[in-house]
Amino acid sequence: MNYFFTSLLQILLPFALLLGCAWSYYPSVKMKSRLWLALLCFALGAVVVMYLPRNQQIHLMQTSFIVTSLLLFCLSQYWQNETLTTFWHVVLMFIAGLLWGKDPNLAAITHTDVINTDFILHSSALILGLLLAMIMASWLSLLLQQNKIQQKLTALPRLLTVFIVLILLIPQCAELLLSLMKLQLLDLTKTRLSFVAKAGKLTHFLNYIQSAMVIVILLSFWLSVHLARKHAVQQETHPIEKRKKRAILLTSRRLIQWGSFCVLLILASQLYWDKVASQPPRLSEAIPVKMDDKDQVSIPITQVKDGKLHRFVWIADDGKAVRFFLINRLPDRLSLAAVFDACILCGDQGYVMEGDQVICVGCGVRMFIPSIGKPGGCNPVPIENWQQNDTHVIINKKNLEEGLNYFSTIVEIEVTDPVDQTKLKNTRTEHKYTYEGKTYFFATEKNLNLFRDAPENYLKPAGGN
Repeated sequence: MNYFFTSLLQILLPFALLLGCAWSYYPSVKMKSRLWLALLCFALGAVVVMYLPRNQQIHLMQTSFIVTSLLLFCLSQYWQNETLTTFWHVVLMFIAGLLWGKDPNLAAITHTDVINTDFILHSSALILGLLLAMIMASWLSLLLQQNKIQQKLTALPRLLTVFIVLILLIPQCAELLLSLMKLQLLDLTKTRLSFVAKAGKLTHFLNYIQSAMVIVILLSFWLSVHLARKHAVQQETHPIEKRKKRAILLTSRRLIQWGSFCVLLILASQLYWDKVASQPPRLSEAIPVKMDDKDQVSIPITQVKDGKLHRFVWIADDGKAVRFFLINRLPDRLSLAAVFDACILCGDQGYVMEGDQVICVGCGVRMFIPSIGKPGGCNPVPIENWQQNDTHVIINKKNLEEGLNYFSTIVEIEVTDPVDQTKLKNTRTEHKYTYEGKTYFFATEKNLNLFRDAPENYLKPAGGN
């Protein structure tokens, strides 16, 4: 939900502020009708881009149209004409729709053909984002009109227009440059690629940039207009005139309050997304387990029968960490599953439990818990031939070794060179050799060769690692 709200604002809010600047020159215009027109054009742009062919030629034409339109709009603001402003109103919102419709994550608004909770939450986020953008457009238009009434900051609309167009042009110019390089119309150079990479990141910071801009506008308005009106009320002695000036002061106070509320909402939403909602789920701490004298891991059933995901880790001879978890799949009786904390499709990113759902960290798929322990799909890879008695779950070393290929994490452990008994760290020696399913480490290449030629000479007295 938070993603759709913040991503919509990143695209739509700059255009809403541009419209606020443009319509501030026409205080008699009814903003309500203009806002409905804006929504219609935005929706049209989003629909059009979804049905455009996906190739570099179309992308180049689309980006060229956006860049040219933004430049022409900026130049047109030096001529006040209501019909021309209406034209740009339509074009800008159509462009906003084009940009938003390219978001590859829009399909995640709902994963099904029915109205479910996700669809309602995501749709609510979009509606809230649209409402906030419309409020900001109207707010900025009213605030700039109040500046003109006071004859303060009259150049602010044009300055804001130039600044907003500039921050919109930078990523679009990067897109244009990238398309030209992909079509081999421009040479691929390190400098150009660096510009494309850096400019592309600007979009992520748009909400922060716009919030900072609105804060500057609020401070300027408070210092130049609101304080002057407050002083005028204090100086006025005539009752009727004082009431009029208080009403004007109330207007500026409300503008400051609404602007402050909106900028706080934008900042809070973006910060929550960046610091909390967008972060991948964190795996719970895995409990270390070791092999007994029978090369088995034994885990008490009382420890894992509560229906929660219980994660364990076994460190192999070469230091590779093999994670697995046990879970009771049924709420009313004991039905344990023992699986590796990895899947064939997503690798070793693991699984987390949120509430009563087990979720794949790699792709976000929610597991049907009774099916855990069965192969296929995004289900965790089952551990074969594990055993269960009245008190313990028992897993053989051989069965855990079958999961070595699913994991990549290497833990630093102390090992012993079987040739000369030198103490080593597994991660700090390049000499190793696997014999009869066990990995041995060596201080020198000479020791490795000696062991490889006659391993039985060293295993008996040394007893291995």
